[in-house]
Amino acid sequence: MTAMRHRLTALVGLLLGMATPGLAAATCRDITFESLPYTVCEVSTAQDLRIFHSGGDGAVLGSFGRVDEVLKPEGKKLGFAMNAGMYHADRAPVGLLVTEGTEQSRIITSDGPGNFGLLPNGVFCIGPQRFRVVESRAYQANPPACRFATQSGPMLVIDGALHPRFLPKSDSRYIRNGVGVSADGKTAYLAISGQAVNFAQFGRLFRDALKTPNALYFDGKISRLYAPALRRNDFGFQMGPIIGLVEAE
Repeated sequence: MTAMRHRLTALVGLLLGMATPGLAAATCRDITFESLPYTVCEVSTAQDLRIFHSGGDGAVLGSFGRVDEVLKPEGKKLGFAMNAGMYHADRAPVGLLVTEGTEQSRIITSDGPGNFGLLPNGVFCIGPQRFRVVESRAYQANPPACRFATQSGPMLVIDGALHPRFLPKSDSRYIRNGVGVSADGKTAYLAISGQAVNFAQFGRLFRDALKTPNALYFDGKISRLYAPALRRNDFGFQMGPIIGLVEAE
């Protein structure tokens, strides 16, 4: 009986050990906050988070599938991905875009129509040692070193406070996605709502649930998530900038 018990214990340990890598690789989870559903993907600076827009031929990638295709020669794939900022009809980015340290599109700091122009807006920066969400004019005045960066707006959370123009009872509700950064800059949280929410509700997710002192809105209506661990691959029109976690294939 003792020998059998040892064999069973060893078998259970082996099975648990086999399960552990799968659990560790699951970076996205479904949560509920204020009775509303969200999916949150957590990334550390030790992981390979990138922003994609165009391929080597200059053509806009536009889809999660096309990003996976350009990663294949590296022996890599997307662990998860979502749209990463607003874009024009030709899918050119609205505002700043930096990929692999090269500025592809310049920063815009003037106010204007639409959510992008609802100042303050901001920049999400993937640096060599930390993530940042920086207000756009502060970024322009003192640009940090960014391997990748995308500009969008409005800011959702600014130094621990919600954007001053958010209305708690606003009836402007859409599926929305965005990003927030931990106080130490070591963790980024990319989130998408599971149903239509207003800006105040979405901002409170980052401020109160995810505890990020600064967070940035990516987009609404067209917001999409690719998360194979959750068996999710949202369908929709072609996109502009795409942010994704790159993993070994």
